[in-house]
Amino acid sequence: MASVVDEAPLTLDQAPPKTLGAFDQGAFWANLGVSLLGFSGALYLVNPLGDAPLGLGAAVLAAVVGSLIGTVMVGLAAVPGARTGAPAMVLLRGLFGARLSYVPTVLNIVQMLGWGAFELWVIAKGAEAIFGKTVPYAAWVIGAGALTVALTIRPLGAIRLLRRFVTAGVVVAMVWLAVALVREAPPLGGGSWTAFAPAVDYVIALSVSWVPVAADYARHSRSGRAAFGGVVTGYTIAQVACLSLGVVALALVGNDPDKVWNAFVAVPLGALFFGILVLREADQSFANVYSTAMSLQNLLPRVDRRVFSVGVGVLTTGIALVVDVNSYGAFLGVIGAVFVPMFAVLAVDYFLLGGSARWDTSQDAPSRWSMLVPWVLGFAAYWLVSTTPTIEWWDGRWTALREVIGFERQPWMNAALAAFIVSALVTLLVALPRRRVRDRAVTPTDAPVA
Repeated sequence: MASVVDEAPLTLDQAPPKTLGAFDQGAFWANLGVSLLGFSGALYLVNPLGDAPLGLGAAVLAAVVGSLIGTVMVGLAAVPGARTGAPAMVLLRGLFGARLSYVPTVLNIVQMLGWGAFELWVIAKGAEAIFGKTVPYAAWVIGAGALTVALTIRPLGAIRLLRRFVTAGVVVAMVWLAVALVREAPPLGGGSWTAFAPAVDYVIALSVSWVPVAADYARHSRSGRAAFGGVVTGYTIAQVACLSLGVVALALVGNDPDKVWNAFVAVPLGALFFGILVLREADQSFANVYSTAMSLQNLLPRVDRRVFSVGVGVLTTGIALVVDVNSYGAFLGVIGAVFVPMFAVLAVDYFLLGGSARWDTSQDAPSRWSMLVPWVLGFAAYWLVSTTPTIEWWDGRWTALREVIGFERQPWMNAALAAFIVSALVTLLVALPRRRVRDRAVTPTDAPVA
């Protein structure tokens, strides 16, 4: 049994305990990598463009490539958290300054609230797939919301609980369902490779959505290596398995994502093992609610995180009860795209430009306006290249901009990588004048020559 001192601190004034090893984090991220949305969302992996479906081999390879690229980004985002002990949004004080870090913090709060509500909706709909309409939708949402809040009160205890008990049940359930579905699935040959790059883009997006929360958990890691290894190993294996199983299930229901969960429930003992996966979905809502609380602490560092967790949990539950989460999902995609280029700026500045030696996460960290330039340009590059439909008016603006500048997207282009490369290169260019000034200050021109 973990003691109180082994739990996450209540405010930012307290140092975080370093109690999570590689296995703890690997199991935690593996559980996050298995998602009911991944099963139904496999349609976007198989047929991201809507007119050029991939074959099984191409789809699985896209899942592997996209997962590796995305989880490496998440893993690298976790390392500074392990080294500094700071939550994700507090880390951004070192990148943008304390006040400017409030901008991505607010964006992250908005998207975490949305994703938390989305997960409660998923749990309720997953339960309905098993039990039908015998229990009202609101009852499932409220129950899942209460469980989510309970997990956030002792978050490190929740991670250990997942590692000791839930992970084993998920593995057994996944293996059973995989064997049962493969036996019934039709041959999955043929297909084309035309949409391979957009499929990889989709998988990267699934992974990097966790970039702005990775340090919230890695701050409790015993080492940066354990944090990085836990993310990359656990999440990659689980996400590839989840998406591959979703592809098989889609084949059984005629590529109808609304019927995918029915395929799982229909196999022998399917309701039991699918129920395990539905219950496990609470770790997704837990991660979203807890990270929202951590983001709020960047704004109000001395407020007890448990107060934030309860308030966020209640608000998230209310959103899931009254908001059409399907229409909200497109908006979340727009917000989520801001974090790929932001991570590129962070990675270059922290790992390549010596930022790790001078990272300032204090409340009076000076503003660094120049770092906004590569972030904004990377965000623009993402949407110039992206083929993922979101909100009609938003997509229309970028279509018009492409026509104005004469830019034509190519099938091989990847939006996430384009955003990363543009932001990384611009960060290096922005840093050059600063480094030259610093070098001149260190080595004056009239210094004696040895």
